[in-house]
Amino acid sequence: MTASPPDGPAPATAAAAAHSPQPDPWVALRRHTPARIALGRTGASLPTAEVLRFAAAHALARDAVHVPLDVAALRDALAADGWPTLEATSRAASREAYLRRPDWGRRLDEASAQRLRDAVRAPVDLAIVVGDGLSAVAAQRHAPALLAALRAHLGALAGRPALAIAPIVVATQARVALGDEAGVLLQARAVLIVLGERPGLSAPDSLGAYLTFAPRVGRSDAERNCVSNIRPEGLPPEPAARRIAWLVRAALERGLTGIGLKDESGVVALPADAAPTGGATAPG
Repeated sequence: MTASPPDGPAPATAAAAAHSPQPDPWVALRRHTPARIALGRTGASLPTAEVLRFAAAHALARDAVHVPLDVAALRDALAADGWPTLEATSRAASREAYLRRPDWGRRLDEASAQRLRDAVRAPVDLAIVVGDGLSAVAAQRHAPALLAALRAHLGALAGRPALAIAPIVVATQARVALGDEAGVLLQARAVLIVLGERPGLSAPDSLGAYLTFAPRVGRSDAERNCVSNIRPEGLPPEPAARRIAWLVRAALERGLTGIGLKDESGVVALPADAAPTGGATAPG
């Protein structure tokens, strides 16, 4: 008589099942963030693929810092959208000087300062500077789309007077505070400088926008409002422009920027004649 096989898997099949890899719970989470999580390991080291990805990201970040801004192409892109432009540079004569002497990047050279003085026809509400900052790649890729959306949002604010905006200044070797001097020379009530932010290993093309009311040389960062990480994978240009437009209008109406001006662009105000809701009633 032949014995029938026992119930359940054969011994070899059971051993294979016991040692089958379990689903990695981190895999699903990796789809939701560019951060480096769940990289795995090979022995005590990272897998070769992850090492290569890290090296590539580091190279992109370094390139973003050192690749020069194509001023002519950027001015052409802005002109195609109807923006008049001016060209300027900081007192940092080279990229090496810009990186070693941040203070030089905060002031215009004399030729650029004179060019801005000569361009003034009347005081304006807003001056806009587009600078290379620490990532010319960011300014090249995203500034035209951001400014096109910004103009649309500024114009869409019904019941508000149209803003007088100076020609856009395209500036090289620029730091944030360069906008202060440009705003003074262009006789602007407020200045917005848009420039490339310090690249990260997952964001080499992030754009930042800094708004300062009553610009003057020596303003501190506490006197500015910042909208950062402007890029399709972060805060896309369209919602970024909506937020900046709100800040510009609020700054001009209230006469301040910085810690005294909170971003309330996402707050929906009730109509003035809206009736109160809930169970409570006003006393008769």
